Amino acid sequence: MRKIVFIFLMTGFVIACGSKKSTVAKTTSIKKATDKNYKQTLKDQYTFVINEIATDTTYGYSPKNAVEVGGVKDGEGPINERRYLNALTGPNGEVVSYYRAGSCCAVKSNNSPYGEFALLDNYRVTWEGSKDTVSIYINMYDSSPLKAPKGFGLRK
Repeated sequence: MRKIVFIFLMTGFVIACGSKKSTVAKTTSIKKATDKNYKQTLKDQYTFVINEIATDTTYGYSPKNAVEVGGVKDGEGPINERRYLNALTGPNGEVVSYYRAGSCCAVKSNNSPYGEFALLDNYRVTWEGSKDTVSIYINMYDSSPLKAPKGFGLRK
C-alpha cells in the first residue's frame, strides 16, 4: 500500500515539475543509480565543510546535476540540506537566505526507502544585493563530495 501511494505521489510530482513527456519517458532519461554514500564533514553542528566552487555551470542548478548531501538513512536528510546551504555565501561573502520551495523531480537512488526513486528538494536562495532568487536542487538520499554552485562563495 505504501509503495502504491508513493508511486502515485511521484507521478504527481513529475507532472508538477513541468515534464511534457510521459513518466515512462522521464525515467528512462535519468542517469543510472549508484550507491552514493560519501561521508560529509561538519564544520559545526549547522554547517558542512565545503572547500570548492563548482566549475560545472549546471551543478546544483539542474535536477540532473543536483547537490548530493545524503543523510536520509540517519534521519538527517533535511538538516543536511540546511547544513549545505549554511556553508554558502553570496559571490562577495554576503549571508544567504533560503527557503524550501518544495519537492520535485524523481531521480533513481539505491538509498531511497521508497523503492528505486527519490525526490529532490528545491530551495530558493538569495542574498542582499542580488537581483534574483536562484533555485538549487538538493538530493538528501545520495551523498557525494560537496561544492558550491558557480556564482556562490564559501563561508570561512
